[in-house]
Amino acid sequence: MSSEHMQIGEVAARTELSLRTIRHYEDTGLVIPSARSQGGFRLYTESDVARLMVIRRMKPLGFTLDEMRALLDATDRLDSGEELPPEERTELLERIRSFEQAAQQRVEDLRTQLARAEEFAATLSARLARTPAF
Repeated sequence: MSSEHMQIGEVAARTELSLRTIRHYEDTGLVIPSARSQGGFRLYTESDVARLMVIRRMKPLGFTLDEMRALLDATDRLDSGEELPPEERTELLERIRSFEQAAQQRVEDLRTQLARAEEFAATLSARLARTPAF
């Protein structure tokens, strides 16, 4: 095994994803191990880890697997080193921009939700502080 390849356990530790989750992302085509060992073990590269980190960051923001795939496909095309026609390059950049805007909106929505949760917790704390103990 090359020093640039990692087994799934190391990838799981680095990405804080479970083995099962990584395998699920493989089954859905979001990430494909870069190689297999002679024994058939999945082998990953830094690029695979970076791809899994994109997926990990999208998941809590509520992006679907299809949305993740669309973003990854766009970034893969742009990063391929292939000369793209200007209109395709523009379309891919617009797709990425739309994901950036969606992510920013979801972050703002989460901030609002967190602020409401903090207000609620503070209200409960204040209520308990006003209530005599038994």
